[in-house]
Amino acid sequence: MAALSPAAAPASGVARTVRDGMIIAWRNLLNLRRTPGSVIAALIQPLMFVLLLAYVFGGSLGGDGYRSFLMGGIFAQAVTFNASFTAIGLASDMDKGMVDRFRALPMPRGSVILGRTLSDLAMSAVTLTVTSLCGLLVGWRVEGTALDAARGYLLVLVFAFAMSWVGATVGLVARSVEVAQSAGLVWLFPITFVSSAFVSVTSMPGPLRVVAEWNPVSATATAARSLFGNDAPAAVAPPQSWPVEHATGYALVCALGVIAVFMPIAVGRYRRIARG
Repeated sequence: MAALSPAAAPASGVARTVRDGMIIAWRNLLNLRRTPGSVIAALIQPLMFVLLLAYVFGGSLGGDGYRSFLMGGIFAQAVTFNASFTAIGLASDMDKGMVDRFRALPMPRGSVILGRTLSDLAMSAVTLTVTSLCGLLVGWRVEGTALDAARGYLLVLVFAFAMSWVGATVGLVARSVEVAQSAGLVWLFPITFVSSAFVSVTSMPGPLRVVAEWNPVSATATAARSLFGNDAPAAVAPPQSWPVEHATGYALVCALGVIAVFMPIAVGRYRRIARG
């Protein structure tokens, strides 16, 4: 048999990683039948925020206009919070000895983490679907074209995939479910609430406003609103700044940048654990 060329070998390795990752992802999705509570939690959380923010704060922030504005922020927040499930899922696998079992199998090391992030990406898609239906009930509508709406959902899912790699890193560092549950939430509240997901950043103090304007969650929420055709009411009008004016491109760059940084960190951490 002829030896593989140097160019073909890496391609084969990537193909094996993706193939085995999809198998692990399917295994993770099947295991959700044993933990329906985690699925319910992933779906109820964004619905709770939709209803609370739409009807508790919506009246003073723009009424129907605010409810439409709100949904872009809810989408960004929901997929960001799903990163905690990635952290807990990987920590649970380590607690149960699944890492030792996977280590004995002839599969690329990155497949286990890729499988976890892919399965959580599927859950994010389900979360977006259910949240969108809830948004329709409170008066949200897609005002743009179908193509723009598809681009909006795709952008949010790319951001979800990026956040899952952050969650994977947290879970691998934590190495226990209890620590992952705490550490997986500590960073989520600041990154989602110090943003323009729910309010305008114009009322924030100077340094906090700068952080919020350049926050990837803000960019993703703003880009989603733009692609869905949801204009902001006067009470939450966004500032005229570069991240706002280039929200779609900036959100995509942020998502790809997060993947580029956290994917090798997570894979490297997993390899050290697997060798231990």
